[in-house]
Amino acid sequence: MTVSADDLQWFGKNFDAIVDNIETVIQGKRRTVQLATICLLAKGHALIEDVPGVGKTLLARSLARSIDCSFQRIQFTPDLLPSDVTGVSVWDRESGHFVFRAGPVFANVVLGDEINRASPKTQSALLEAMEERQVTVDAVTRPLEPPFMVIATQNPIEHEGTYPLPEAQLDRFMMRLAMGYPARDKELEMLEAHGQHSTLDDLEPVVDAADVTRMIDIASSVFVADAIRSYLVDLADATRGEPDLLLGASPRATLHLQRAARTAAATQGRDYVTPDDVKTMLHPVLNHRLILQPEAQMRGAGIQGIIDTISGRVGVPGARTPV
Repeated sequence: MTVSADDLQWFGKNFDAIVDNIETVIQGKRRTVQLATICLLAKGHALIEDVPGVGKTLLARSLARSIDCSFQRIQFTPDLLPSDVTGVSVWDRESGHFVFRAGPVFANVVLGDEINRASPKTQSALLEAMEERQVTVDAVTRPLEPPFMVIATQNPIEHEGTYPLPEAQLDRFMMRLAMGYPARDKELEMLEAHGQHSTLDDLEPVVDAADVTRMIDIASSVFVADAIRSYLVDLADATRGEPDLLLGASPRATLHLQRAARTAAATQGRDYVTPDDVKTMLHPVLNHRLILQPEAQMRGAGIQGIIDTISGRVGVPGARTPV
């Protein structure tokens, strides 16, 4: 697919419409809202990790409401079973055979609330759906209709009765986002906006599933030069050779970074990726995939600082090499 100027203009108009629509509910978090929308359009999944009460679930609901498509919420609990997520075959007495009843994962946008409260077995029920965009139950594989996005939330503070996500599942999330506390003026706006009723109830869709699918196609067709691909690999390779890291970026991380950079370029009205597009996506795409060495943790080193160091150290395509 060739991306035309009209395609990019249409893409940008709808991207801004989605972000502006969500911002009527989520005040003062435009960057986070933009990243969540980019994640959707890059065919990724998002993990929103932050303390309670800062709007993690509200962001997911607002994004789903901004699109005229199906939405399901799964409240993860220790007693949740894999079949509660994927669905189950039940015996139909009238027809005399088993009938499949689809689980909540069969939706365009799936919210997994407090995903770290479910057992590892139930968490793994999402693995095939997230990576392969299909679900296999009783040896029958059923595809998930596009667009498909999982938005999971978790509380990083409370660890009682939780099951930390393993690295294999964390790596399937394109981005990890944090909400953070709102600025004082934005919190005052929130009190005014949500004083009598939730503005989420008034939110109307601004695009439909077909529009989102077309936006995904446009973003995936943005040109990536060979020099940019080399830059992506060099960044990933630098994390794998970083002494302070126990685990570097996986090849899946490199693919996710390219898709996110393509979508970021499209939001800027460009049909090609620049090094700056890659750099703007580095933190949200890599921050949950890298693991510090114990010695680095004891020294007080942080993942954010290491990503910045690697970003500054790896040569940028087209930049003049210092003498």
